[in-house]
Amino acid sequence: MQAVPADRPLRAVRIWLTLIAGLIVLMVLVGGATRLTESGLSIVEWKPITGTLPPLSLEQWTQAFEAYKTIPQYRALNAGMNLSEFKTIFWWEWSHRLLGRLIGLAFLLPFLWFLARGALRGALQRRLWLIFGLGALQGAVGWWMVASGLSQRVEVSQLRLATHLVLALLIYAAIVWTLRQLVPRPAIVAPLRLKLTAMALLGLTFVQLFAGALVAGLRAGRIYNTWPEIDGALIPSAERLWFEQPWWTNLFDNQLTAQFDHRMLAYALWALAIVHAIDAWRTRAAAGGALVLALAITLQAGLGIATLLTAVPIGLGLTHQAMAILVLTLAVRQLARFSPGVVQAAQHAAAPAGLGAPAPS
Repeated sequence: MQAVPADRPLRAVRIWLTLIAGLIVLMVLVGGATRLTESGLSIVEWKPITGTLPPLSLEQWTQAFEAYKTIPQYRALNAGMNLSEFKTIFWWEWSHRLLGRLIGLAFLLPFLWFLARGALRGALQRRLWLIFGLGALQGAVGWWMVASGLSQRVEVSQLRLATHLVLALLIYAAIVWTLRQLVPRPAIVAPLRLKLTAMALLGLTFVQLFAGALVAGLRAGRIYNTWPEIDGALIPSAERLWFEQPWWTNLFDNQLTAQFDHRMLAYALWALAIVHAIDAWRTRAAAGGALVLALAITLQAGLGIATLLTAVPIGLGLTHQAMAILVLTLAVRQLARFSPGVVQAAQHAAAPAGLGAPAPS
């Protein structure tokens, strides 16, 4: 009988993780739409099991609507909303939560199956346990975020929103990195400075994602809608940027400061990407990946400007968010090029029959 290829379990793991990464991208985009449509507080309870089902009768819909009417957001923003309008925002938030549950099951069940058959070992198994733990934490962080808008605020805390988004993208980046390392390959030989700039690009991308989430949470993209000037100048006055006390709260609570920081980080990220691409081209080390990353960041900057000038229409807002995920993907892959694949197919040659061990003849 013909032997089963020894790397079949790794191929199955790659397919599984690719599907999980795609679901996370969808989850982030649905979350963005939920935020842009002001839908995130439409479900005021956290019911991990029973909340899977939406209201199924008029009585249940009425109960859900009455619960929403008790929070400040309804009284401040949606007073007079009818049941049909409530259903629109409810479905966005319900879809977002349902996707979270589906991702959890789509990760856990195959993970346990692979573990039971010995297809995950050593560093790979430990990394996937860590990703699973971060996913479980993400569910709690999501409710922690929602809870911040149920009593004294009309929206969720921008800091908690940023934490929720960045944690989701950290999980996504960990999966993208793992997928890259599941392909056996040598590391690209490159000067240390090129590796350091690739690392700095990834780190700065995460900082920029956090800053962008703060802008979104503060609705700061819908004000100061001019470019390149902001608040009438290229650099706003210190009195406008730092008027809150203590001074550091301006970084998180001041709409002008948050948007200005997001712009400055964008310029820095673009400049670093150009420097990295030129250096990679001159040294002929990962030049293609560096060039694509620089082009993606350039396009993202253009999308950001267009989104700002048009006061964040939902279509452009979601396109800007999707492009941010692409930039993150490219930044992770670029850094991974300088690291060898750590999981070799040969490690799994002894996997149980049906997962990659040679079949008996």
